[in-house]
Amino acid sequence: MIDGKQLTIHEVSQLLKSRQVSSCELTRAALEQIQKVEPQVKAIVTITEELAIKQAKQADERIARGEGSPLNGIPALIKDVICTRGVRTTCSSKMLENFVPPYDATVMEKLNDCGVVVVGKANMDEFAMGSSTENSAFFTTRNPWDLDRVPGGSSGGSAAGVAAGEAIYALGSDTGGSIRQPASFCSVTGLKPTYGRVSRYGLVAFASSLDQIGPITGDVTDAAIVLNAIAGFDTRDSTAVPLPIPDYTQCLTGDIKGLRLGIPREYFVEGMQPEVAAAIKAAIYRLEELGANIDWGVSLPHTPYALAVYYIIAPSEASANLARYDGVKYGFSYKDTDNMWEAMEKTRQHGFGAEVKRRIMLGTYALSAGYYDAWYLKAQKVRTLIRREFDSAFEKYDALVTPTSPTVPFKIGEKVEDPLQMYLSDVCTLPVNIAGLPAISIPAGFADGLPIGLQIIAKPFAEETLLKIAHAYQQVTEWHKRRASV
Repeated sequence: MIDGKQLTIHEVSQLLKSRQVSSCELTRAALEQIQKVEPQVKAIVTITEELAIKQAKQADERIARGEGSPLNGIPALIKDVICTRGVRTTCSSKMLENFVPPYDATVMEKLNDCGVVVVGKANMDEFAMGSSTENSAFFTTRNPWDLDRVPGGSSGGSAAGVAAGEAIYALGSDTGGSIRQPASFCSVTGLKPTYGRVSRYGLVAFASSLDQIGPITGDVTDAAIVLNAIAGFDTRDSTAVPLPIPDYTQCLTGDIKGLRLGIPREYFVEGMQPEVAAAIKAAIYRLEELGANIDWGVSLPHTPYALAVYYIIAPSEASANLARYDGVKYGFSYKDTDNMWEAMEKTRQHGFGAEVKRRIMLGTYALSAGYYDAWYLKAQKVRTLIRREFDSAFEKYDALVTPTSPTVPFKIGEKVEDPLQMYLSDVCTLPVNIAGLPAISIPAGFADGLPIGLQIIAKPFAEETLLKIAHAYQQVTEWHKRRASV
């Protein structure tokens, strides 16, 4: 936010290089915006003012020497599930309320090399479990477009912070739509890379076969710039894939003539808001006007099973990953007893919130003797069928186009008492994670002043295709340029 105007990475980078503004000035403006809007939006768990000013000074020194990347000196928010050395990383949980990592996640090492200025750690659903950021142990983040509504989740703080001008970009994590759905709800751009494209080292694990880090930005060009910085092989992550990383900004040509785009009918689900369906169809027609070949007859028949598959696999992996929080090694520890088993029980009882406990119990049940074959193993088999359907579709199509969410942002508290309705918020995004695919959500309109997101899905490691299509759309539309008035 400079002189009341919210700018993008590529715009600010030019201002920094031409010395029209310094990183220190830019950082002070971001911190002032945080001070101004944070009491309303509540997007940030930890504001890192001292660190940000230090990093901004270092960035200005690099600029003075003629050095620096496109991200040098630009303020960012980091989702509080990504480890930052010397900065509290809570996962928005009482369990890790005072945890200060002694190391940086790989993505943070990469951003530090690029000259990042971290202004804060963004609020989220506890341990990334949720679709509304109402499951944070500390406070509920609010949508900058309507403070009575949710910003989406679990990366709600990251998306709301960018939408409210508290930072120019953010990192989030996406396990079942947790970058794309809040990006849709807050009218920003959210990219979920292919599983294995970005290192997960230093990302506090929720579901290890589904989690992926990605950028939340003001537009597609910015998403390409951030992906350039964070993508790449990492020997510390056994799931990282050793493939070369292209310059993603080079694919932003605006030309999508001849690309084949499929529209899966299963994503226009029963109960979808008519305004959302209309906006998505209008966006698809716009892509057709740009020269893309549209096929409305695509079917992915196993898509309706994705929700059930996800809510067996993800809780099962969460049950295993969260077993480490036992009150012994690190994190919160209940100490008012001499009995080890009681201490462990009380640690988890007081350290975890209701949604985390719910998913641990679901996952433990699915993995238990007598139920493993009936639930977990069967879910993995259906996962394979879903992945094969996508593989088959991408033999015919360059990308698939769908809604990001079946609804606009819902009101705070509206779905808290009905977990199943909350889970249905991710029905359009879950299949992407199950298959390990890349996908992007971009602004595609509004209904009664509330944002609508368009999702584009591509085959594994085809982020260039996603970015090309999304960028072409943004060149002929203005949705992404609208800013929340908070």
